[in-house]
Amino acid sequence: MPKKIHTRHGGAFDRGSADYYYSRPFDPHYFIGDTYSSPKIEASSMTEEELEAYQAGWDDAEAHGDRKEWR
Repeated sequence: MPKKIHTRHGGAFDRGSADYYYSRPFDPHYFIGDTYSSPKIEASSMTEEELEAYQAGWDDAEAHGDRKEWR
């Protein structure tokens, strides 16, 4: 049975996909609660599962070619 990845706003999967979408560098992190309004957890404090979720979010956005078009 595959692992369940939490996709909540501010979570690791969400941050990975957002970083890819906005063409930001690959920089694993997530927020405890709301994005930018709660404590940020950096890669050095993330679990292996959280790091995998960030990577999965990045990979999912990349696979869908989902990038913001800057005008």
